[in-house]
Amino acid sequence: MGRDMQHDSREIQLGVALVEAADTLSDAFDTGGYLRRLSDHCVDLLGASAVGIMLVEGGEPMSFGVSSRRQELALDLLEVQRRHQGGPCLESYGTGEPVPPVAIRAAHAACRWPDFTRRALRYDIAVTFAVPLRRNGTLLGALNVFAPERAERAGAAEPPGRSESSEPPESPESGMRIAQTLADAAAVGLTNHRTYVQYRTLAGQLQQALSSRVLIEQAKGMLAERWQTGVDEAFTELRQYARSNQLPLGDVAMGVITRREDASGLGSERPAPS
Repeated sequence: MGRDMQHDSREIQLGVALVEAADTLSDAFDTGGYLRRLSDHCVDLLGASAVGIMLVEGGEPMSFGVSSRRQELALDLLEVQRRHQGGPCLESYGTGEPVPPVAIRAAHAACRWPDFTRRALRYDIAVTFAVPLRRNGTLLGALNVFAPERAERAGAAEPPGRSESSEPPESPESGMRIAQTLADAAAVGLTNHRTYVQYRTLAGQLQQALSSRVLIEQAKGMLAERWQTGVDEAFTELRQYARSNQLPLGDVAMGVITRREDASGLGSERPAPS
């Protein structure tokens, strides 16, 4: 594939990834699947071994999303960071800044993230870097790239059969820019989904409150007519019955309207109208 065609293909794939990252306003949205697709795009675009995303809430890692390719590797390397509180993901989240490409062997020799680097070496990971997921100053987590040895010498001839992805590796600087672009898009998408869920929940609560209010007003009118009394007195009896029986007022109102058994005791001790 020519350089121009290769460049065009990568631009198209990046565009597809950004569109998918924005598509979060749905009741059927699945965070795990969303993060997996984003990680898959990142693997293909960067020529990485695997990619993992760690979401953090209240300073604690809460959930992971990893690429389909070598997902056990990515899950294990995210988990070891969570368990031992050390690694590129947590460092990027803690500072709010990218962690530039780090040679695993050098980091291990320098005792930087010793548990993480020891595990990464078992998987033949040579380089790692991480970028934060952030939106308007709010940090949501970090995206972690795990790369083979060839990423250390981008541009060098690739031995036959060594490639782990359909695309050649990016330079470290270019790779970090692409990863940060995807992480920023994911932060926007995740923030929008959280806002969407909050508004949907609030709308549901308001609708429920409105429906309950309508039922209560209707029940008050029915009781006032049945007892030949004012609606205020009818409401007092309705509320007292609900409290005495530890029932939601809306449920009691529905019982009055439908003449269910749970409202049969309403006004049972009231004197008959003269």
